[in-house]
Amino acid sequence: MADRPEGASRDPGGGLLRKVFRYPLLVYSAILFAVAVTALGFAITRVGILPESAGPGLVAFFIAYSLFTIFMGYMHPRVGYVSFDRIAQVGSILVLGPVAAAWISGVASFLYPWHRLWGGRSFIDVLTAALHNAGLMSLMVLVCGLVYQRIGGAVPLASIGLVDVATLLLLLLGMQTLNDVGMRIFLTLAEHRAATAFSPFAFIVESGAGLGGILVALVMNRMEPSAVGLLLLVMTLGMISLMELARIRTRLEARVEKRTRELQAKTRELELIATHDPLTGLHNRRYADEYLEERLGEFERYRLDFAIALVDLDHFKRINDDFSHDAGDEVLKAVATIFRMNCRDTDVIARYGGEEFLLCFPQARMEAAREACEKIRVAVATHDWDSVVPGVVVTLSAGIAAMRPGLSRRELLGAADQALYAAKSAGRNCSCIAVEKMRAAGFVQR
Repeated sequence: MADRPEGASRDPGGGLLRKVFRYPLLVYSAILFAVAVTALGFAITRVGILPESAGPGLVAFFIAYSLFTIFMGYMHPRVGYVSFDRIAQVGSILVLGPVAAAWISGVASFLYPWHRLWGGRSFIDVLTAALHNAGLMSLMVLVCGLVYQRIGGAVPLASIGLVDVATLLLLLLGMQTLNDVGMRIFLTLAEHRAATAFSPFAFIVESGAGLGGILVALVMNRMEPSAVGLLLLVMTLGMISLMELARIRTRLEARVEKRTRELQAKTRELELIATHDPLTGLHNRRYADEYLEERLGEFERYRLDFAIALVDLDHFKRINDDFSHDAGDEVLKAVATIFRMNCRDTDVIARYGGEEFLLCFPQARMEAAREACEKIRVAVATHDWDSVVPGVVVTLSAGIAAMRPGLSRRELLGAADQALYAAKSAGRNCSCIAVEKMRAAGFVQR
């Protein structure tokens, strides 16, 4: 590899790259917005910015109505902001045509998010939302509107026949699909994981808004001002009702999710209490006995090696008597930590009694279990106990037994207990193993 020239930058252009990738959503939104502006510019050069029949009053109405229908929305906890802007989008396509509808929707979508600055949102967040919404909405309206016209959709729409029903349904389906795809990409970038959330209620709201847009277009194209005003009033009341219903539903879903999380946490806490010793954090006797039964059943089926060790702290009563029970508790916690540090992740460690512990070694033979116990015994004997309880001396004795065909849980534990008794009889601070014929109660001291 060639050496880097002295004084050369380690990351040429890296500062710019870091700034760019610091705001991936902003970069994506800016690119989407640029694509939309380019597509709109090309379309406007082909067909013009407005149809000849459209005056500034109609344009102002659709911009204002687009802003109003965006405002009439609610924040869904999983799919983001859900509004009724499809009414204005579909209505403007069917009255003004897809090109005019696209830039009107883009302008309204760009303007709407800026009020969030007064709510404390950062400039970057608001700019990102404005660019993304304007880019996505204008592209969606432009592409779907042009395809709608291409397949024979009527613009302006003054009546509905069988062919119109099919083309209008395709228009609504296309808009919903592009909107969902765009939002999933955005949410995936925002949450750094694939967004899969789908809300049937939000889908119904947006689809219903699209049908409302068709109705608005029909009435407006027939130029019946009183009917248009009445329709808009009725639809506004409907939007307000649906918006409040959606907010109630969202609050209820949030409350249910909160309760569910609390119940799950409580369940985990109860499971921990039921299976763990509160002082040491190790498994308790109940869990150990159930675990042994499972492993013994596994041994009978597959003959997988399995060994256990009963471990007892030597003269632990003296520690309680000479240093206090609190000191004894500190010793137990420190011993538990030493066990964890010197056992495998697959080993099971349980506090089996007051100062008695059970170590389970799956897929381990007698010799491997004895080596593990010796490692633990030495670690306990050489530990800096003065840092735990000044003046205390802690050692342990261990009895080791391996599973053999035909042994029950009680017999296996009995063999380990007899080996432990032999270790204590041999002077403590040592480990003993049970011989092959465990029921004969013969032992070999290490």
